[in-house]
Amino acid sequence: MKTKVKEFRIHSQMTQQQLADLVHVSSRTIISIEKGQYSPSLMLAYRIAEVFKVTVEELCCLKENKEMEDGQYEEV
Repeated sequence: MKTKVKEFRIHSQMTQQQLADLVHVSSRTIISIEKGQYSPSLMLAYRIAEVFKVTVEELCCLKENKEMEDGQYEEV
């Protein structure tokens, strides 16, 4: 799943470790989310969104991700 975690983190001049500490996960988890290799749980997405003062919908690009997923179903 595509997210804006890296974009918001860099804009906030925060390291991956600093963000990880704020949301109680490892820096490896943040790295995996930023690379799109791991989709955060709803609660983790909410915690990250709170740090950056954005909605979960904005953080997780929900509209864009839904459109991409819907497109995959149309191809089948």
